[in-house]
Amino acid sequence: MAYSTIPKASLYMNTKLYNGNGGTQSITGINFQPDWLWIKTRNQTESHQVVDVLRGSTKVINANANSGENTQANGVTSFDSDGFNVGNFDGTNDSAANLVAWNWKAGGSGAANTNGSISSTVSVNTTAGFSIVKWTGSGANATVGHGLGVKPAMIIVKNATGTGNWRIWNKNLGLPQTLELNSNAAANTSPGQFNSSATVNSTVFSVGGEGDTNESGSTIIAYCFSEIQGYSKMGAYMGNGSTGGSSGIGTNFVHCGFSPAFVLIKNGQQVNDWLMFDNKRQGFNPENEALDANLTSAERTTNYLNFFSNGFGLSSTSGEVNSAGVPYIFQAFAENPFVATSGTTAVPATAR
Repeated sequence: MAYSTIPKASLYMNTKLYNGNGGTQSITGINFQPDWLWIKTRNQTESHQVVDVLRGSTKVINANANSGENTQANGVTSFDSDGFNVGNFDGTNDSAANLVAWNWKAGGSGAANTNGSISSTVSVNTTAGFSIVKWTGSGANATVGHGLGVKPAMIIVKNATGTGNWRIWNKNLGLPQTLELNSNAAANTSPGQFNSSATVNSTVFSVGGEGDTNESGSTIIAYCFSEIQGYSKMGAYMGNGSTGGSSGIGTNFVHCGFSPAFVLIKNGQQVNDWLMFDNKRQGFNPENEALDANLTSAERTTNYLNFFSNGFGLSSTSGEVNSAGVPYIFQAFAENPFVATSGTTAVPATAR
C-alpha cells in the first residue's frame, strides 16, 4: 500500500509566483483549476485577495479584514484549467508588484448538500480532504453539511456578504473556541459562532446564531479540511523557546509526514500575527520570507523555519512561532510525502 494516496501534492495544492504587468495576463502552470485562490502582493502594502469557485472569481474577500466581499471586475477575471486570469487591479496585477498565489483544488462548481439542518452547496475533493461550503445564514443554531466524509481537522468560516470576523476552528481548539484570521488576537470562546453544544463529525459541523458564522440572510462561506497522510496536517505544537544552538536548525521539530510546501502558524494564547510560509518564495532553508495573513504589509524576513523531508523545525524563540510553553496552531500542505511511491516500492523523500 502506498504511504500516501497523493504522491504528487502539486496536483491539489500549489504555490505560484508571478510579476504584475498592470494590464491583463494569464497565470498558468498551476496544474489544475484553482477552486480556492488566495493572492498577496509580496513587495507592496495591499490586502490579501481571497476568491473561490462557489462565489465566483470576481467576488473578493480580504483575509486581513472583517468586511464583506466586494466585486472586483479587474481582479481575478476567471478560473482556468491550468490557472487563472487577472486584470489590471493593483491587488492582483500591479505593474510594480511581485505576487504569490496559493491555489487549492476542490470539486468545481459544487452540488447541493442536505446533510445539515441548513442546506448548503458544496465543492468537495475527498482525495485531498478539502471542501468549500456555501449557505444562507439562518440566525439560529444549526448544522451544515461539509461533504468530506470524515471529520474535518480545520474549518475557516467567513460571512461573505456581511461584516464579521473570519472564524477558524482547529481540532486542537476545544469548541466553541476559535481564532480570528483577520486579527492577531488569542483564541477566544464564542458560543454564538460555534455554539456550546457544537458538533463536528464526518458529515456536518455546527454554527451558532451570530453574525460571523450564520447571520440571517447572509451568504456564508467555509473552507473545510481533513488530514490526508503524506499531504496535509493540521494541529498544534508546543513552543520550547530554543533556537537549537549555533546550527540554527532548531530543537523544536513539528512532524508532518511530508516535506512542507506551505505552512500557516498562529500563537494560540497570545497576541501575535498569523504567519504564512511556502517553499517557492525562499526555496531553501531557512524559510525566511513570511507574510502576515491578518495584515496588508509586504513580505518580511524572519529566519523562523526550516523545512525538512518529514516536517518543519523552529529556529527562533520569537513569540510568533516558539515561545516556551505556549501552544501554536498550524496548518501544513506537502511538497512531497515523506515516503513516496514508485511502482510498488516505497522511496524515502530526500532532504532539501
